[in-house]
Amino acid sequence: MNALGVTAPQGQRTSPTRSRVARIVKRRGTIVVFCALVAIALAVLLPFYWMFSSSLRTMDHMFSLPIQWIPDPVNWQSYALAWQAQDFTRYFFNSGIVAIAITIGNVILCSLAGYSLTKFQYRGRGLMFVLILSTMMLPLEVTMVPLFLIVKELGWQNSYQGLIVPFLVDGFGVFLMRQYMLSIPKDLIDSARIDGASELRIFWMIVMPLCKPALVALAVFTFREAWDMYIWPLIIITKDSLRTLPLGISLFMSSYGTFWDQLMAIAVLGTLPMILLFFFLQRAFIQGIAATGLKE
Repeated sequence: MNALGVTAPQGQRTSPTRSRVARIVKRRGTIVVFCALVAIALAVLLPFYWMFSSSLRTMDHMFSLPIQWIPDPVNWQSYALAWQAQDFTRYFFNSGIVAIAITIGNVILCSLAGYSLTKFQYRGRGLMFVLILSTMMLPLEVTMVPLFLIVKELGWQNSYQGLIVPFLVDGFGVFLMRQYMLSIPKDLIDSARIDGASELRIFWMIVMPLCKPALVALAVFTFREAWDMYIWPLIIITKDSLRTLPLGISLFMSSYGTFWDQLMAIAVLGTLPMILLFFFLQRAFIQGIAATGLKE
């Protein structure tokens, strides 16, 4: 019976005990999920912490038992020694130039391709998209020889062009931008066309601002791949002044492989750009991944 003196039907009565049990089960489920996520996060972050702590150890304590999770004494000198051992300033600069150029190229060109595949009607559009997707199934090792022959024929060995131009467009980037642009209403673009806006203006002023989350996701993915690229620079670069950071680390390992503290220090510095990039763009990055369905 409620406050008005009316008795609720039998099927609509709510048991306080049942509600309390449901809340307890939900709370316990949340705690279990939280603990599982914390465990996964610790497992993922442990190698990075080990790398950082190893960079602060001295060589005498590098492999000592029991394990020193907190270095004592702290050895910051390994960073300065490693930086001076090789021309890592130049290597970082080269990797930055290559990664930024490839990222900008993919953001612009993949967006143009995605815009064409979603907002224009022409014969062979579906076949073209399938062919673009098929390139994602071919690893670099398959296309490496013909790509090298083309670059050699153009005279782009030991040059920034040889490092950058072959990777200015990627099938994954086209797929990502196409999937996101499918959510942009075509009526919005048609209205801009009726108002007299050119296709280029529609692309830059309407489509690109609406695609910010997908653009950030594409930029993060592309920058990471370009920053970590090793095989291709190893093939076409022989000049020390054009070596990228992965090549510099490889050279350092072959020359100073026993100095593990310095090697770990350079590895820590090499991961900082990606950590900072994701830290500042994480919200838009997650939105872009969720909107394009890649989280599935």
